[in-house]
Amino acid sequence: MTVVVTTPTGHVGSRVVRLLLQAGARPRVLVREPARLDEETRARVDVRRGDLTDAAFVRAAVSGARTVFWVDPTPHTAPDPIDASLTTAAPLVEAARAGAVERVVLLSSIGAEKRHGVGHIDALAGIEERLDATGADVLHLRCAYFFTNLLLDLEGLARNVLTTAFEPDRPMPWVDPRDVGDIVAARLLGDTWRGRVVQAVHGPEDLTFHQVARILSEALGRTIRLDPVGVDAARDALRTTGLSPSAVEGIVGMTTGSRDLMPEQPRDLLTTTPTRLGGWAHAVLRPLLEGARPFRP
Repeated sequence: MTVVVTTPTGHVGSRVVRLLLQAGARPRVLVREPARLDEETRARVDVRRGDLTDAAFVRAAVSGARTVFWVDPTPHTAPDPIDASLTTAAPLVEAARAGAVERVVLLSSIGAEKRHGVGHIDALAGIEERLDATGADVLHLRCAYFFTNLLLDLEGLARNVLTTAFEPDRPMPWVDPRDVGDIVAARLLGDTWRGRVVQAVHGPEDLTFHQVARILSEALGRTIRLDPVGVDAARDALRTTGLSPSAVEGIVGMTTGSRDLMPEQPRDLLTTTPTRLGGWAHAVLRPLLEGARPFRP
């Protein structure tokens, strides 16, 4: 059974690769820079070096695989992120339609169920629809807001400020990417699912950004002040960085499009994962902040 893993050095992919190896599998990993894999991992996997935006590479690398774990590598800052995501996934879709791939596990997102109006997440909705039409067995994992998104503003957190354009009082599900990786690995190795399957991954609890700031304050040993910013201000700030209008709207749309979102699947035994934000922040975020710059309580 050949399992292909894309983005094997990412927050989710690295966890998936480790679990597959520990289960006795030898995954085929698609990676642009093999040196980013640690030496032990590199010796135990089937490395295919290439770029996921190279259609010929993707077609050859996934051909003959039983299952592919697909993570869209497109950065939100791409000039036209939705088009880039759909174009990058096209060779996988073609391989699945041709029968060269039997099963696909897609790392999707909560919000994809809306299909339109959720910024760059609209691309994941489009990939879902294209994969659904191939006839392959497809599992869409619609994940919550990643804990690791907090790492995108280490400078702000080092100044004890948490900035967000999300509504600060609206609860939303948060999840540890390692927990997502656990589910991915189980699904990749499992042989019971067929057809089109959707599984949400909601994390342990829904949190408002006010609650997140309080949790971080306790876990980090410093008072984190929440700084909500309006959508217009966020849009203006992104424009000043030189991003294209499509990139700006792709980023802002993920916030505005989520305001009225009710996830398609409820929180239950299957969608709830165990790791809490406070424990993650103490184990992962706190050492990064304390090592990056002087600590100010």
